[in-house]
Amino acid sequence: MSRRPDIQPNAGTMQADDRSARIRALNDTLRQGFPSGEVVATRGVAALPMVQQAALYLSIQAYDAFTEDNDPHGEHDFGAVNFDGELYLWKIDYYDNDLEFGSPDPSDPDVTRRVMTIMRADEY
Repeated sequence: MSRRPDIQPNAGTMQADDRSARIRALNDTLRQGFPSGEVVATRGVAALPMVQQAALYLSIQAYDAFTEDNDPHGEHDFGAVNFDGELYLWKIDYYDNDLEFGSPDPSDPDVTRRVMTIMRADEY
């Protein structure tokens, strides 16, 4: 896994705001283009026709309604979108490289695998 040059981890001396900013940038990269992690869809999402799935993914990529109330840590790791009369949720979780345990440092892309789960709200 290659490290993005604009995001250099240093958890030992990193300030909380810097750490959150790094996590936020990595989460936004995953959410906005899906190249830096894995995306998992629940049965309710997978059951949608491909055209609707693509449109739902585009609405998640465009999501920017982050506030202090729905994103208290400023990490952009959760959101909700209304799509085609349904509420859909997405959540980004941080795992170690083997997907066995939590990541030792979500701000370090070399030791973290991001997984974004997309689901209907009633599947939560």
